[in-house]
Amino acid sequence: MIRLSLIIATYNRAEQLMVTLDSVARQTLSADRWECIVVDNNSKDDTRQRVEAFATEHPQLNIVYHLEQNQGLSYARNAGIAKAQGDIIAFVDDDERIVPEFVEAYVELFDSKADAMSAGGKIVAEYPTGCPEWMSHYTEQPIANPMDFGSEVKLFPKRRIPGGGNMAMRRSVFEEVGVFNTNLGRTGGRLIGGEESELFERMAERGMACYYVPRAVMYHIIPESKLQSDYFERLSYNTGISQRLRAEMRGRKVRLYVMEVAKWCATLLLCLIHRPQQSRYLLKMRKNISKGIFQR
Repeated sequence: MIRLSLIIATYNRAEQLMVTLDSVARQTLSADRWECIVVDNNSKDDTRQRVEAFATEHPQLNIVYHLEQNQGLSYARNAGIAKAQGDIIAFVDDDERIVPEFVEAYVELFDSKADAMSAGGKIVAEYPTGCPEWMSHYTEQPIANPMDFGSEVKLFPKRRIPGGGNMAMRRSVFEEVGVFNTNLGRTGGRLIGGEESELFERMAERGMACYYVPRAVMYHIIPESKLQSDYFERLSYNTGISQRLRAEMRGRKVRLYVMEVAKWCATLLLCLIHRPQQSRYLLKMRKNISKGIFQR
């Protein structure tokens, strides 16, 4: 019986997707207890051929290819949810690799914690070309979202949510609160986000417990292209747009504006204790986030 459905939404990353699928193929949980659904969001490369070839090469695994023609990460994830057979639905992205016990760790968590409605695991940033000197704890967050809350299973820290590329929910969550908001999330090359935050906010309003699963480790592979100044500026700007969109949905734009002013004060203080190059990127990040929040 399929207990867990692992959903991978992908867009024009066939080469990197194969790295992700190689790690998926090494899972320790018996293959008849889980499936992997690859949702191709209109890729223009050879994603379909490579996924189908991978499935043929691994007949013992339940690898499912699905094409979602509505463009956008939220559409792709929602399509995966609709196709999933498992009562646990987990998500990883196409620029990652997961440890062999990843799927098993999530199944064990939901089996052992009756109140668990969602969960997230450890995220380790991996830089094949090296970590740039301008990187600090704060500027790394929007790029890699590293996450480590220790070695014990526990409730997720307050005001924190799992990373979008390492999270799992019971199917009943989507039946109760709905799926991902298609007005948010990556769309092609557009870097809008916030769909996970918006979903977890709906879950929190209903008191749904979220657990940290330390054994569900994901390595987030950061290519050199995501360490370029222009990408960082676009990402920061779209982070601001994402925050504004969510604030408009919730009727709390004034609160967002006040918080952004407070964050500017904190950023200026942080610049006093960071190296000049790190400080420049802290200011660059804050400037572009503010631009996304305040500009129309």
